[in-house]
Amino acid sequence: MSEIKVAIVGLDTSHSIEFSRRMNAPDCDPKLKVEGLKAVCCMRFETPFQNKEGLDARQKQLESWGIKVTESFDECVADCDAIMLEINDPAYHLEYFEKAVKLGKPIFLDKPLSDTYASGKAIYDLAKKYNARVISSSSLRFVTAVVEAKKVIPEPEFVTVYGALGIAPAGSSVVWYGVHTMEMLQKLMGPGAVSIKAIKDEKGVTCFVRYKNGNRGIAELNTGSYIYGGAVRTKGQAHPFVVDMSMAYTLQLIEVAKFFNGGDAPVSMEDTLEVMDLLDTAQRSLDSGEEENLNGSY
Repeated sequence: MSEIKVAIVGLDTSHSIEFSRRMNAPDCDPKLKVEGLKAVCCMRFETPFQNKEGLDARQKQLESWGIKVTESFDECVADCDAIMLEINDPAYHLEYFEKAVKLGKPIFLDKPLSDTYASGKAIYDLAKKYNARVISSSSLRFVTAVVEAKKVIPEPEFVTVYGALGIAPAGSSVVWYGVHTMEMLQKLMGPGAVSIKAIKDEKGVTCFVRYKNGNRGIAELNTGSYIYGGAVRTKGQAHPFVVDMSMAYTLQLIEVAKFFNGGDAPVSMEDTLEVMDLLDTAQRSLDSGEEENLNGSY
């Protein structure tokens, strides 16, 4: 693969550091290193997810790897072949995607798609309008255990997944952190969710998902626990799994590199929009105390 120059928009997430490490750091563990990409510039700005002190520390790290840091979007994207939107606060995603999509460069929009279904659908519509090459997902879609579970039982009737529920400094924690677990559910079950009943208790949030073909999905979002896993089942077969997160960023970045080099999208925007809808509907169910229908049809 030829080397792709990457602009990173956002520094309020550790992902800006972790992806840059795998692209640029000379001392990166060889098994984590991803070839074919080089981060050249990063745009920084404060959000509720990171203050100036934290941004300063991250800037120093990026600069040690030869990455220029700026507060100008135009400067950040001026000399790049592809863009990674790495903004921890999903409320900013639509604003910066609207700027990036007009440039005609391939885009990776880090999870979640946005902060609400409405803004996520606006991103989806913009991608279609500009015929843009865009992918957006959590790394959990690409971890080995999930990929293998999909191969073992490609058409399950029951999927149970569990993962972390981090507490968001702003906005919905379910949307912000539940994306990892919902990403696994959507990958393993495929499209077709119609409604969600979400229940909150002392341990977090449990989401019961109904599908139009009668299948059932259960997603446990657990506070204080960062273990991911689950099980895919039919009436006569079961395959449990636990996720090894040590290679998650690398496996995702490998897929991004292939995509930036002209490869097929490893996840469709339709699947990404369904993940966003699952998250939005789960939050609406928590708010109403009722089972809620998804906004769209998949």
